[in-house]
Amino acid sequence: MSIDRDTFENTTEDELTELSVPDQVLGFLAANDDCAFKTREIASQVGVNEGAVSTALSRLKDRDLVEHKATYWVVTDDTERLEGYSGYERATALFNDKLGTEDKEAWREHAPQEPHPSVEDEQ
Repeated sequence: MSIDRDTFENTTEDELTELSVPDQVLGFLAANDDCAFKTREIASQVGVNEGAVSTALSRLKDRDLVEHKATYWVVTDDTERLEGYSGYERATALFNDKLGTEDKEAWREHAPQEPHPSVEDEQ
């Protein structure tokens, strides 16, 4: 994946190889875009402390990349906004390199038909 010249010149080598906490959080939420998560669940999944994840979520919300309701967080469904965020592209590429690309249809074939018991019925 390419990066722009400004990013190349102004980013350290370590920053180019490691995902930032916001990039990790956004990548996790994007990979699980059919669910909303609590901060502690996100922290557990990405292996970062809850305080850092909370800060990252606030910053991502300021950029309208995630949505927040009660104690739950979800990635935005505005695909144009996500695609315009360079960290999203970088996170996606690094996750795909490490884990392989995902086939959403394959996931959906095996997804349960009933909602998870932790999801409250809003009807």
